[in-house]
Amino acid sequence: MIKLAPSILSADFGNLLSDVQKVAAAGVEYLHIDVMDGHFVPNLTIGSGVVKALRPHTDLVFDVHLMVENPERYIEDFVRAGADIITVHAEATVHLHRVVEQIKAAGVKAGVALNPATPLDAIKYVIEDLDLILLMTVNPGFAGQKFIASVVPKIEILAKHLDKYQLHAEIAVDGGIGAETAPVVVKAGANVLVAGSAIFGASDPVEAVQRIRSLGEGARLHSVN
Repeated sequence: MIKLAPSILSADFGNLLSDVQKVAAAGVEYLHIDVMDGHFVPNLTIGSGVVKALRPHTDLVFDVHLMVENPERYIEDFVRAGADIITVHAEATVHLHRVVEQIKAAGVKAGVALNPATPLDAIKYVIEDLDLILLMTVNPGFAGQKFIASVVPKIEILAKHLDKYQLHAEIAVDGGIGAETAPVVVKAGANVLVAGSAIFGASDPVEAVQRIRSLGEGARLHSVN
C-alpha cells in the first residue's frame, strides 16, 4: 500500500488547520512538514511551534523533514512538539550515524534524505537503522519545482537493495509528485509520496488525493503482476 504525505509547504498558512483537516478527511496517512533554516536551503519556513499547535487537532503521522544545517540541534524540540518521524539530510551533518541514533533514542522513527545528486552510498552505513529513506526528486528549498526524472533509477536501485537484504525502511519521494509522476515513482519502488502543490494547489484537494492514490496504486498493482 502506498502512503500519501501532503506537504504543508504548499498549504494556505492563513488557513493551515483547515487545509490539514481537509487532507486528513481525504484519508492521507502522513503530514509532511518541511523545516528550512535559510542556510542549508535558501528558503526559511516554520519551527516546532507550528507542529505543537497542529498536534492536538489531528492523528496524522507528522513526518518532519529537517532541511537544516546541524539538525541534531533541533531534534528534541520537534519530538516534544509532536513529531512521529524526523528526517535529516545526509548532506547536513558530519555525524549522520550519531544523529540517527539521537532520533531513535528520542522515541520516534528516523529518516534520512538524499538530494538528487547525492549517491546512495551516503547511507550505506546507517541504512539498517532507518525507518524511512527520502529521495529528493527536486533540489530542496522551494515548492512547485519540476520533477527530476534521473532520480527514478536511484529509486529502483534502493528498492532492490532493501528487498535483497530484507530491510524495512520505507522509500519516500519528494518533489514534483502528482498525477503524472506518482505512477512512475511507485513503479520504481517508492511507497510514500510527498506531494505539495499537486494537492494543496488543486481546486479540490480531496479529489487530488484520491486521484494520486488511485494512479499510484494502479502502478503498484501492475508492477506486482
